[in-house]
Amino acid sequence: MQREDIRNSLIVSCQPVPGGPMDDADFVAGFAKAARDAGAKALRIESVAYVKAVRAVVSAPIVGIVKRDLPDTQVRITPFVADAEALADAGADIIAFDATNRPRPASVEELIRTVKAKGKLTMADCSSLDDARRALAAGVDFVGTTLSGYVGGPEPLDPDIELIAAMRQLTPFVIAEGRIRSPEQARAAAQAGAFAVVVGSAITRTEHVTSWFNEAIDKAYHNAHRETVLSIDIGGTKTMAALVSGDAVLEEIVVATERDAGPDAWLSGVSASTATWRDRYTRIGIAVTGFIEGGNWSALNPATLPVPDRYPLVDRVEALFDRPAFAINDAQAASWGEYKFGAGTGKNLVFLTISTGIGGGVVINGKPLSGLAGHFGLIRSPSQGQAAFEDQTSGKWIANEALKTGHPADAVEVFDRARNKESWASDIMSRSAYRAATLCRDIQMMFDPDVIVIGGGIGLAEGYLDLMRTHLSGLSLRLTPHLVAAKLGHHAGIIGAADLAGGGK
Repeated sequence: MQREDIRNSLIVSCQPVPGGPMDDADFVAGFAKAARDAGAKALRIESVAYVKAVRAVVSAPIVGIVKRDLPDTQVRITPFVADAEALADAGADIIAFDATNRPRPASVEELIRTVKAKGKLTMADCSSLDDARRALAAGVDFVGTTLSGYVGGPEPLDPDIELIAAMRQLTPFVIAEGRIRSPEQARAAAQAGAFAVVVGSAITRTEHVTSWFNEAIDKAYHNAHRETVLSIDIGGTKTMAALVSGDAVLEEIVVATERDAGPDAWLSGVSASTATWRDRYTRIGIAVTGFIEGGNWSALNPATLPVPDRYPLVDRVEALFDRPAFAINDAQAASWGEYKFGAGTGKNLVFLTISTGIGGGVVINGKPLSGLAGHFGLIRSPSQGQAAFEDQTSGKWIANEALKTGHPADAVEVFDRARNKESWASDIMSRSAYRAATLCRDIQMMFDPDVIVIGGGIGLAEGYLDLMRTHLSGLSLRLTPHLVAAKLGHHAGIIGAADLAGGGK
């Protein structure tokens, strides 16, 4: 076969749960035929025996792998040269193998030479952009995102769209694979630049799909008995109001934050915009940039949003809306949202939001730290006391740096220009990501969290998290923070504030 044979296609991974009721050659062959009949252009098959069984009934291209659990290495996918040879002889057209930078029985170069000697194509299952670079330099035909999220730390829930896009900058031959569980996620992978998209468990593992639906249904019934909370998130550029039940955002509105209008006007605007919701909620959660103490709101960095010192936020909200209210810093609220329902469920975590400014939150032993805890954007040691950290890293800093280079642009445009390989923009983004990565390294030493969840418009921008990880490469595994993208996205703060307003149970 040729590489072009699978361009813009769906590859179905027909791998039953090991030891499960469908772990049988007849079932695997049946999966393969059904997938091919439904339009899949290629198949990913595990084990020499199953490759032989599938080759006997379909002519479609096969990506073959062997999985082994070995005592002296974490490499599981096609670890031995003999495995690659056997897969080729069994009828696989593409041989995939682990291409991570870990101790291994056979080098990536050895595997590539072996497979090419058999006249077959090669696929490097990668965990990172560096893995892909090394594999491409060695002469691999395809790189895949297969192992992203599987080389240490908690397993993410969502596919690594950022890595797909980053790999696409290296080569057009990127195969998206890993945690693609819905047509929407498959579409996102394709739109990120994938040459082909692999879907496995969502199609061929009944056990996994059943558990996903069961969890969703359980959550729906559980949320049906939760009270509905009006949650308000007042940020430096926009204000969001939403009706929230558990982790479900029922309705939402977003309006610009008129910086000079002041908090009375901001709250009045929310009240007017949500007037039709008045009978649908029992209490109010408020997440705000700045510092909350005793229900009073103060700005720690007025450049982010000017707020009168000790503004009586909770009292004003309760008087205006006639409901009990709870207020918390927005990043602390988001940290709780990600702890209860998101990327750090049940773990000791630090949440870091990188946006107009930089904020954070800490949840340790199931309790959110309040007060000044997590205000990482305001630390001054990196600048020897000259400026707040966020003033040298965040979205406002990015725009200011662009202006200094003669390019008036906001952070979003700087990102776009960096993706277009404009060196001035790439340099600014790299410096911002380096500082954010260094902060995460310090946070790891301070709190030793299980995970650091990255959110915010800058933190979640395409490629930024990968830049941070690149700047952390070379550290020992024990010292390296485990960075994951916020699962709840821009809803993390309102969901966390709503849950805490309801008691945070």
